[in-house]
Amino acid sequence: MIMASAVENMVVFDTESAEEVVKELRASFIAGKTKSYEWRRTQLKAMLKMMEENEPQIVVALHCDLSKPELESSIYEIAMLKNSCRLALKEMKHWMMPVKAKTSLTTFPSSAKIVSEPLGVVLVISAWNFPLLLSLDPVVGAIAAGNALVLKPSEIAPATSSLLAKLVANYLDSSCIKVVEGAVPETSALLEQKWDKILYTGNGRVARIVMAAAAKHLTPVVLELGGKSPVIVDSGINLQVATRRIIAGKWGCNNGQACISPDYIITTKDYALKLIDSFKCELERFYGKNPLESKDLSRIVNSNHFVRLSKLLDEDKVSSKIVHGGERDRSKLKIAPTILLDVPQDSLIMNEEIFGPLLPIILVDKVEDSFDVINSSGTKPLAAYLFTNNKKLKVKFVATVSAGGLVVNDTTVQVAEHTLPFGGVGESGMGAYHGKFSFDTFSHKKAVLYRGFACDALVRYPPYTRGKLRLLQALLGGSILGIIRALLGWSKA
Repeated sequence: MIMASAVENMVVFDTESAEEVVKELRASFIAGKTKSYEWRRTQLKAMLKMMEENEPQIVVALHCDLSKPELESSIYEIAMLKNSCRLALKEMKHWMMPVKAKTSLTTFPSSAKIVSEPLGVVLVISAWNFPLLLSLDPVVGAIAAGNALVLKPSEIAPATSSLLAKLVANYLDSSCIKVVEGAVPETSALLEQKWDKILYTGNGRVARIVMAAAAKHLTPVVLELGGKSPVIVDSGINLQVATRRIIAGKWGCNNGQACISPDYIITTKDYALKLIDSFKCELERFYGKNPLESKDLSRIVNSNHFVRLSKLLDEDKVSSKIVHGGERDRSKLKIAPTILLDVPQDSLIMNEEIFGPLLPIILVDKVEDSFDVINSSGTKPLAAYLFTNNKKLKVKFVATVSAGGLVVNDTTVQVAEHTLPFGGVGESGMGAYHGKFSFDTFSHKKAVLYRGFACDALVRYPPYTRGKLRLLQALLGGSILGIIRALLGWSKA
């Protein structure tokens, strides 16, 4: 009886529930609650306070979901989110100001400006790998731009999802900002609604579902996906520094479970062994002789992903290519940092995003051949990295490789720069955010033109004549000489 009563009392979030949520949020938006600078400022300050007062709880939740080391949680999730809040609080008034636009002879006399206005009610669907940052960083932009919103955290990081729902309800304006927890049914119910924008972070398969649902309502989307982010390693570099920076971007970012983590390395046949020796040395220095026992490595998020990664590693044409690591502990969902040398291009590991602690090395005869390897894949990654001191190679890298973002002589640090847009291209995503780009993503740039009643040009009104035609052509062409010729009735020479 008790169990039956508990089942009956469970709150079901279905399409009707989603409709009610959107209805309430839209009423708040139409009433103008979210549009004032003061409301936006109050919410961002409350979010900052939320982070500062609950950091220990957040660290515990992230450890529960992913065994994230405290440093990674505090720096890569909490501190970066605080920085986003502080930046928005500092710059938001400036971002909100109309921007003057030039006008031409066509509308003289006139003035113009571009006004940033909130889109309305937006949906943010987050990912599990950085479940705090990837949930609330877009929310900072949505609030700064003056929107009402729903945040749907990932059910694959349940501790963080539950904590987010509790904290957002306690600290932020629940009439304008809501968290909806759940899995596929709840997300599907949300996607059936009409939104003014959807930002989704995750994989390409679900992104297609999100985009198809959005298309029914002509809702614009931002898709933050991923891909196989390559690292080109040239010779003649500081190998120790390069190796450490690759390790930090791969295993130091949630044990490879990050959309911008290095996915594979390309280097020359002559340099590969030196690179591998450097990796072995630095990995042991960082994670010890038994990395499965290291507290500085996150675990694999769940058993499904553990099995997926094991399948990549156990493929016949791949298993013999392991030159370092490969140890696994299924009971603890741990996989040691693993390096593979000369992996076949047609292997499973080279044909899907790895999203884990496995790092294949592809060999080329000369480093310039790396660009052909990347471009022949037919997809554009979210990030691409190059380690070199060769200026010509840097120039060719920027000119040749199409990716969401490029970094020379480091990995993953591009996300720390708010002056750079973070987003993909092609199958790695569309749209971008971070810093002012977040504000712009959740804003409509409204064009406004002002004119008076003086200088009403009769030339635009019927009856039409050849003279009016010549004068209008000159006006639209912006030629002073042409206007004078038309006024004087002169034909072109």
